[in-house]
Amino acid sequence: MASTEVHEEATTAELDALFDVLCVWGRWGDDDERGALNHQTAAHRAHAAGLVVDGTTVSLARDLPVAPSVEAPVAAQHHMLTSGDALDAQGLPGYEACGDYIGTEVHGLGTTHVDALSHMFVRGLMYGGRPASEVRSDGARRNTVMSLADGVVGRGVLLDVPAAHGVAFLEPDVAIGVADLEAAEEAEGLRVGPGDLLVVSTGRDARRAAQGGRLDPFTEGLAGLAPECLPWLAERQVALLGGDGISDRMPFRPTPQWPFPVHQIGIVAMGLHLVDNMALDRLAQACAGAGRHEFLLTISALRIPGGTGCPVNPVALL
Repeated sequence: MASTEVHEEATTAELDALFDVLCVWGRWGDDDERGALNHQTAAHRAHAAGLVVDGTTVSLARDLPVAPSVEAPVAAQHHMLTSGDALDAQGLPGYEACGDYIGTEVHGLGTTHVDALSHMFVRGLMYGGRPASEVRSDGARRNTVMSLADGVVGRGVLLDVPAAHGVAFLEPDVAIGVADLEAAEEAEGLRVGPGDLLVVSTGRDARRAAQGGRLDPFTEGLAGLAPECLPWLAERQVALLGGDGISDRMPFRPTPQWPFPVHQIGIVAMGLHLVDNMALDRLAQACAGAGRHEFLLTISALRIPGGTGCPVNPVALL
């Protein structure tokens, strides 16, 4: 069996081996499109419902970016189809209403979104060994966001890595390692386990605030998980991974063949759905105030046949 040992500045050979050893294609059947979500059971979800204590709800989504910014250069489109100055536009007597149109880029660094298992490819293949040709101009045929159509509900765990190190945010060149994740576990008095929906904070919101409200991840970079965390996620049987960045460190420098190893290996080999660009400052405050970092987490995906992802509004219930 190939080794799972990788260095922070991992080599192409190490990441090639890591992909092979973590690949779970066929584990849940040849037709499986849920991937790591199979680690969840009805019992996991029922247990998670019991974590609600006072009913506090916290959204983990950023506002839809309707104006261009450095983080979201392609803004979402939002305009009115009918507005308050044209209430009779429908031509139906007595009917007064307004209506909106919304169109948005799904992926990127601005919108809180979930990556379906058709989002990434390695050597021309996506999760399950399905070819890239299964994603066509009218959408994906396999591994679509419809795998999440019934919603994702379970035990959410926030690992607040900056808090565990006594800082407000991680610097952009930081690669989070297994020791960092376990230090956060120890500080919070919990353990990430099978079926969990893991959320990792790097303090992105605090970093933006400290920089006067402007953050440029494309030139300044973003903290993210080192590849050494991937075997840990597999061993702990994490069902879904989210974060306030894209889980990958930006830029990941060592090897051009693996520019985003958490996306490439996590999604394609491990079947791990990722939720990118979460807003975690309010959740971190709520968890710290409550003295607990586990909660019921719900993630409702839009039912988009053929979608390789979609905007989501994850909600934590404490």
